Amino acid sequence: MMPGALQTALRLVYPPRCTLCGTLVDSDFGLCGPCWRDTPFIAGLVCRTCGTPLPGTDDGEAVQCDDCLATARPWSMGRAAMLYRDNARKLILGLKHGDRQDVVRPATLWLARAARPLVSDDMLIAPVPLHWARLLRRRYNQSALLARALARHLGLPDCPDLLRRRVRTPVLDGMGAEARFGALSGAIAVHPARAARLRGRTVLLVDDVMTSGATLAAAALACLDGGARDVRVLVLARVTRDT
Repeated sequence: MMPGALQTALRLVYPPRCTLCGTLVDSDFGLCGPCWRDTPFIAGLVCRTCGTPLPGTDDGEAVQCDDCLATARPWSMGRAAMLYRDNARKLILGLKHGDRQDVVRPATLWLARAARPLVSDDMLIAPVPLHWARLLRRRYNQSALLARALARHLGLPDCPDLLRRRVRTPVLDGMGAEARFGALSGAIAVHPARAARLRGRTVLLVDDVMTSGATLAAAALACLDGGARDVRVLVLARVTRDT
């Protein structure tokens, strides 16, 4: 059977369905109209440093949100694809805790769109790491899945084990920003066997969610200490004060 005929036959047996609600859709790994409408994608004017949406019109001038004005970030630029609420939260929790690795494929397209202002030719893409004990329990690092898929989509190199988590930090949910930054201080370092890959390079750090930015800050500092020329960050979703 020819590849096209095989694909047609598979579509007849397994028609494409919405990643969220299961309704029949036109293309694989997509969202139906109502689910797309209720998914909080970020567009328009955003904070240059973390991607939080801001009021006003995007006239090309770099602006920052209140959080990034108040907290120094070790990375230079950042973007987020969605706000962490409603359907975005369902998708990320499914990927993170529900073994919904099928979310990676559409998420890659959303990340690639958000990443356009960040991408450079010399870029190395790397995920925020999990501690080995947490990785053993979960079986995969959702950020590593996103980073690898994005790198392939953009045609850029990735290094899934560029960073390692030296300390098993407590669960950060419910912690304030100060406690998060304290818990993550010195917890992430460059893998000694991968150090040569980042020297003089621009690194794009990929994570699923940014809340206070403490985890990304620890990872970015590790990259800069290891000799990276610049660090930029990209997340699937951003927690904001109204989410």
